[in-house]
Amino acid sequence: MKPDLRFDFVVDMQKNTITVRREFAAKRQLVWDCHTKAELLDRWFAPKPLTTKTKHMDFQAGGYWHYAMITPDGDAFWSRVDYQEINPIDGYTALDGFADEAGVVNPDMPRSRWNVGFTDANGQTLVTTVVSYNSAEDVQKVIDMGLKAGMTSTLERLDELLLDLAVPQEQA
Repeated sequence: MKPDLRFDFVVDMQKNTITVRREFAAKRQLVWDCHTKAELLDRWFAPKPLTTKTKHMDFQAGGYWHYAMITPDGDAFWSRVDYQEINPIDGYTALDGFADEAGVVNPDMPRSRWNVGFTDANGQTLVTTVVSYNSAEDVQKVIDMGLKAGMTSTLERLDELLLDLAVPQEQA
């Protein structure tokens, strides 16, 4: 039976933010690893039926993650996450934006700042992500693009991956 996991998606147009709070049925270190290692991100960081492929990953302050979300037909949608601050297993901040295959950020699409925090929550992990945009118009644009549904599907994929990763540990 699937645990009842918290999922809050709060839009604040006055502050130009979207706050996502999501619980995961796994220890914080494992949830952190799934957010910070390319080989794990590639297994969950896209809404179904898309897949993710990392082109470059350097998870450190000043480093970046350049990846594509790929449709079943092979169309690629590129993004780039530039890491600003990293506090291992507690959180990180980064700039996120749509990009091209070379990693050049698209100035015509909204760019956001992520502040991602990881905390223990009764044997589970709570991930709180505050996504800040430059304007309310940018917030509305990503909402209109389907951010909530896409994020819901993506985080459900992380639930599935965490279950897959936990099975070998419990059998060991």
